[in-house]
Amino acid sequence: MSDHLGPYELLSRLGAGGFGEVHLALDHEGRTVAVKVLHPHVAADGGALARLAREVETMRRVGGTHIAEVLDASLDGERPYLVTRYVQGRPLSAVPVPVADLRRLAAGLADALHAMHEAGVVHRDLKPANVIVTEGEPVVIDFGIASALDSLSVTASGAVVGTPGYLAPEILEGREAGMEADVFSFGATLAYAATGRQPYGQGPASAVAYRVVHHPPDLEGAPEWLEPLLRACLSTEPAARPTAAQICAKLGVAPVSHVRHVVPPQPVPVVRSRSAGDDLETREWRPGQERHRRSVEESRARHREKVRRRWLIGSGLFVSLLAAAAREPWPEVALFLLAAYALAVVCDAGVALVSRGPYRRSRMIVDFVSVAGVVGLCFGLAAMFSTPVLALFAGTALVVGIVFLLSA
Repeated sequence: MSDHLGPYELLSRLGAGGFGEVHLALDHEGRTVAVKVLHPHVAADGGALARLAREVETMRRVGGTHIAEVLDASLDGERPYLVTRYVQGRPLSAVPVPVADLRRLAAGLADALHAMHEAGVVHRDLKPANVIVTEGEPVVIDFGIASALDSLSVTASGAVVGTPGYLAPEILEGREAGMEADVFSFGATLAYAATGRQPYGQGPASAVAYRVVHHPPDLEGAPEWLEPLLRACLSTEPAARPTAAQICAKLGVAPVSHVRHVVPPQPVPVVRSRSAGDDLETREWRPGQERHRRSVEESRARHREKVRRRWLIGSGLFVSLLAAAAREPWPEVALFLLAAYALAVVCDAGVALVSRGPYRRSRMIVDFVSVAGVVGLCFGLAAMFSTPVLALFAGTALVVGIVFLLSA
């Protein structure tokens, strides 16, 4: 039995981090999203939640191809949660390294860094585990959460605010940290992808942190075109590190403004699922429109009705072609095809008559119109085209239908 959290239906647990568990979920229109449910010790910290709530609006302004956008948030209930775009892929920490297409990865990470900093958001926990690689492109997740929840009470409760080896020296030393800290984390993450090794080695967290502050990074094996940039990003002095815009310029990435303009009051965007190769689009709704939203069940019924109509139209066209091609040499076959199609559609209309679905009336109308349309189209095609031409059309339609089914 699925769990519901607000308007979201939680489907399966994807993983957990220092601040919460991530679930694959469906929004109210049946589209996939990622829901991060905060851990109880984080949810119990009122100060941390208040700080996160103030940061959410800024976080939601961050957009772009290489960012898992924040779509929604509810931080005042018993189970506070954040909703982001769901990215299907594997974290950089789980893919083979060194990465084969390193230039593509570097360009994508630079674009994500520029998008965050352009909107005024500091990630604070950029690392391989927070970079999802999907179809060769990196997508940064969990941006801004660690920065917003960096409070003494949350840290004391057990949440790990950052990962040694990817945290900048100023953070480890307790100094004030800003966007320069993300540049350091960017360099460490890219160094891992380029060499296949942790840039500051492995071992106890305290030992790794000591090496970050007092020792240079291990960049042996990094490409010549990338090593100077990595050393600049991993400088112990924040002022010596390049900005996100400078990183993009050195990598030949043209910075594009990704700031999303959010219309008050507190609009909550939702994401549309996509198939491979489609561009992602987002839409926004306002809280005053909640009563007009469809439930997941209603959305599924609407989708089923759309698919049924497509099958009805497609099969009707194919039957009319076959019947028109067979009308002259085998009129009995043509009559049989039309009668079989009409019988199947009438049975479907009968099911619609006894059902209580929301599309009952329109379903019956479409059924009867399709029968009349198929019969009329059959006689029209038979009058306009010869039997060989109609047979060729029917064969082509069959091949196209099979290819479409296999690709779907």
